[in-house]
Amino acid sequence: MILAGIYIHIPFCRSHCSYCDFATGRYENDLAERYVRALCREISKWNEIENPSAVETIYFGGGTPSLLAPAQIERILKAVHGRFEVIDDAEVTIELNPASVGAQQANIHRRDAENAEVAQRNNETELPLRKLREFRRLGINRASFGAQTFDDRELKQLGRTHTSADIPATFQGLREAGFENINFDLIAGLPGQTLAGWKRNLDLALNLRPEHLSLYLLDVHEGTPLADQIHSGMRPRPDDDLAGEMYGTMIEQVGAAGYGHYEISNFCLPGFQSRHNTKYWNGAPYFGFGCSAHSYDGARRRWANQREVAKYVELIETKQASVVERTDLKEEDARSESIFLGLRLMRGLDLEDYRSRFGADLREQYDAELSRLREAGLIEIDEGLLRLTERGALLSNEVFAALA
Repeated sequence: MILAGIYIHIPFCRSHCSYCDFATGRYENDLAERYVRALCREISKWNEIENPSAVETIYFGGGTPSLLAPAQIERILKAVHGRFEVIDDAEVTIELNPASVGAQQANIHRRDAENAEVAQRNNETELPLRKLREFRRLGINRASFGAQTFDDRELKQLGRTHTSADIPATFQGLREAGFENINFDLIAGLPGQTLAGWKRNLDLALNLRPEHLSLYLLDVHEGTPLADQIHSGMRPRPDDDLAGEMYGTMIEQVGAAGYGHYEISNFCLPGFQSRHNTKYWNGAPYFGFGCSAHSYDGARRRWANQREVAKYVELIETKQASVVERTDLKEEDARSESIFLGLRLMRGLDLEDYRSRFGADLREQYDAELSRLREAGLIEIDEGLLRLTERGALLSNEVFAALA
């Protein structure tokens, strides 16, 4: 049986980043507590699948899940373990924002030292070492944090609340708390970012030696403050040619440091692939809880929760279903999705697996398209695997559109 993953959405943030289009809102104590109660109820009453697969990954995403108190995270985990069979060596990830940790915490935020009780009650984004240790004690064994850039000017432009100095401080705090599996998120192609600046970001990240790196090219989403700033001329438009150079640089620089490139935007030291995200790319089942969370049964059925935080909480509190969208994938949609997800992995799409699942030869179905993409240097077929080239990975949306 294919093991499942669980995604838990915590939508609260201290501030809204200029590039983000996720379902998030400002942290408020009362709403957060109501949300946690609603989450636990949704999980405990879940009945979408009669005999769900055992669970091998749990992922707290957001938002900023680390804004919650450890006791609240513990209640959510207890609800998961009470409803699902979770394997012993499950990967349990929490997303957090870089912040100052450790013995200097009180000196950095004196008001916290003067009134630690208020600080704890307010669950500030700053993460003292004791909080990280509590997360680790609860069985959370992987941390993922959005460094995004080591340049303070770029951090301010993005609306981030941390500084470049907070990144190594948070990393060291996680190490002291016992985390041996840490991911950094970094963004390339920020408005005004130079190739030299991007190389510096990579150098600083690699010097810390996290187990995993998620390195994304900036994707500007319409309706976000960053998109508005670019349209108004306040920020320069991203340079596609420069983004290509940055992508090539990161493959070379990160690879030379011993990290394997296993997905378009993801790199890891041996044995540290994201088990949770790999489930998405392999088409495994995953079950989402919380506002805007999506789920998939591993075959054809998908469903999604109410997006807005307050409406989600109200639905749960009034004992109504939080699911607002259901989809049964048609055969052609399932084929396209299988190709799209399989090609995100650098090992490629197994053509025999595709034939077994859909009863068709992909090379015959897309003969003309594959020939054109191969001639353009975007794909290659080797030993029964269809995969993107380095250039194809950079222009992956073009490949996906051709095979849709």
